[in-house]
Amino acid sequence: MVTARVAFAQTSTPRVLILVTSADRFPDGRQTGAWLEEFATPYNALVHAGAKVMVTSPKGGSSPIDPHSIGTLEQEAAWKDARQPLSSTVPLASIHPADYDAIFIPGGHGPLFDLATDPAVAVTIAAFARSGKPVASVCHGPAALVGVTSADGKPFVSGKRITAFSDSEEKAVGLSAAVPFSVQQKLIALGGKYSQGPDFKSYAVVDGTLITGQNPASSERVAELLLQMLRR
Repeated sequence: MVTARVAFAQTSTPRVLILVTSADRFPDGRQTGAWLEEFATPYNALVHAGAKVMVTSPKGGSSPIDPHSIGTLEQEAAWKDARQPLSSTVPLASIHPADYDAIFIPGGHGPLFDLATDPAVAVTIAAFARSGKPVASVCHGPAALVGVTSADGKPFVSGKRITAFSDSEEKAVGLSAAVPFSVQQKLIALGGKYSQGPDFKSYAVVDGTLITGQNPASSERVAELLLQMLRR
């Protein structure tokens, strides 16, 4: 991490926008939200490397945390500082993409119910993508990309190497029937070149300035790849 701080000090401090969900429920009433590890691990990595981080959500205010993502005592201690900005996120409507150098979207099932369908989310992410700025996401976070288009009007993910939470992993956690769509199948339908690694093991893919990770275990690797891209 010291190397990252030195690298950033020699140029300029990168500004990273983290976009989290405001959705806290499945249609059947079960709680959901952001998956804490997928937010906290990259957040800590970015902050420790010297980046300035802003956390935003569609509604602003407190962003829900999936109760199933609460970690061990050791993890909770490591994530303590990262949890604080989730209690007071900035409304997406007040965000100007030009003020930031990259955007990161963590998962949890919440994004399936708001980030995937919110036109403002699509416009925001498109602004980063069309400016050649890094767009990074992990697990169910790539659901936020499904409404994003390139300048030619085609789906942003079309023709791009990409990964996300797999159908086999969704089946393993028993939520295949509860989600509004399969992230894997949606990305493929939009022309994405989807690939995956072993279930629940770290796996990340880079295509140009797009960085995606398959599952919670991929969060650290996605953060590393984003930091490498920002240093360049």
